[in-house]
Amino acid sequence: MHEVGKLIRVLQQLVDKGAGVVVIEHNTDVVASADYVFDLGPGGGDSGGLIVSQGTPEEIMADKNSVTGKFLK
Repeated sequence: MHEVGKLIRVLQQLVDKGAGVVVIEHNTDVVASADYVFDLGPGGGDSGGLIVSQGTPEEIMADKNSVTGKFLK
């Protein structure tokens, strides 16, 4: 968990300096700290690949179709 916190701080420093950062991640702490999220699914592998939901972490949590939103809550 300590390393995840470090990663989030480093990513935020990059954003603060004007960099665009794209991260593919399943860790809910990382997802919750994002400015914008693309939630892909609805499942994994052959069952995935579609944008199920997109928006801020709060918008993802409010989307009843988003499995990620359920985990973020």
